[in-house]
Amino acid sequence: MVKLVLSNQTMVTLTRGNKTITRSELDYETNKAMYDFRGFKLAQDVVKEVKEENVVPLKPKKRKARKKKDEQNN
Repeated sequence: MVKLVLSNQTMVTLTRGNKTITRSELDYETNKAMYDFRGFKLAQDVVKEVKEENVVPLKPKKRKARKKKDEQNN
């Protein structure tokens, strides 16, 4: 059996959380149910928008006052 390699295949990018993989479109169409079962979706569908008006600036943490060693001994 001879396996043909097509050089002009279109590639598809799949994402799940932080993980990103690229597969051929033929492979994706063949195994689409398995990719969906494992949680992978097309990268074009998973576009996340950030609203800048709801961003809250962080406040600096309060530090506890340290007692000096000399005051503890006296």
